[in-house]
Amino acid sequence: MPPLVIWIAAGALLLLVLFLLTFLAVWVRARLAGAEVGIFDLVGMRLRGVPYSVIVDAKIAATKAGLSVDVEKIDAHYLAGGNIVQTVQALIAAQKAGLHLDWNRACAIDIATRGTNKSVLEAVLTSVSPKVIDCPNPSSGRTTIDAVAKDGIQVKVKARVTVRTNLDRFVGGAQEETIIARVGEGIVTTIGSSESYKFVLENPDRISKTVLERGLDANTAYEIMSIDIADVDVGENIGATLQEAQANANKNMAQAQAEIRRAAAVALEQEMRARVEEMRARVVEAEAQIPQALAEALRSGRMGYLDFQRLENLRSDTEMRKGIAGDGPAPGAKA
Repeated sequence: MPPLVIWIAAGALLLLVLFLLTFLAVWVRARLAGAEVGIFDLVGMRLRGVPYSVIVDAKIAATKAGLSVDVEKIDAHYLAGGNIVQTVQALIAAQKAGLHLDWNRACAIDIATRGTNKSVLEAVLTSVSPKVIDCPNPSSGRTTIDAVAKDGIQVKVKARVTVRTNLDRFVGGAQEETIIARVGEGIVTTIGSSESYKFVLENPDRISKTVLERGLDANTAYEIMSIDIADVDVGENIGATLQEAQANANKNMAQAQAEIRRAAAVALEQEMRARVEEMRARVVEAEAQIPQALAEALRSGRMGYLDFQRLENLRSDTEMRKGIAGDGPAPGAKA
């Protein structure tokens, strides 16, 4: 065999040994921990760009906790974009707490929480140790839930909801925002059905009992443990404010209607004055025709001169009486 071929073979063998030595430490660590991981499995992970050391560490942690999880499943969950470290830690925490959580459900929860501020480990820990949710959420800018009793008095309530994770409904279940919205709706409904705000102040636990009986955790990722009323305060007299606003609106409407009637009366008055002036004009027109009628009667012989004189004497007597009574010009005055 030529020397060049020998050197090439030796170099290839040396590279193979060095390549295998990079996996030897991880493989030995897994063997000493009792986690079965094949050397060729490590090589395959390396070729797929998977951090085999992290995979093996997760396998070792699961094995030491008494869990049986195949390396292939951990590898597949990593390639699916999951967080294998928190998934394994969640399985260990669930086992220690006596919760039933298998690998597939843990992976589903981990994938469902990807891109959020939650994690599968947090879901398991919340299921073990319930957490408290403020209602309303302070980040929304509101500090109390405001409702109005039947007597018109506003009541301001701050509640705290104790929940724990329901792992069976976590995937596809509604989150904290739905719990807060439902509890807020229940508080508003309960206060609104109260006859007086005094009943709410005397029995604040009635709100929590009524709201809790409505089953607000249906189709959500949480199970409501309790609803506690942290603070109850009296707000404004909304009923009186609304009545005042309604009274002002009625007053404005009455004023508008009165103004309409006044304008109609003024228009009618002006119309009557115009009709009076029209009647006076007709009277003046009729009086202006009297001399013409007298002249025509004298010319046609239907009236004699003595008749005309008697008519003049009658008019003079009438004017004199009016002058004496003060209803007309004095005798001898010119019209």
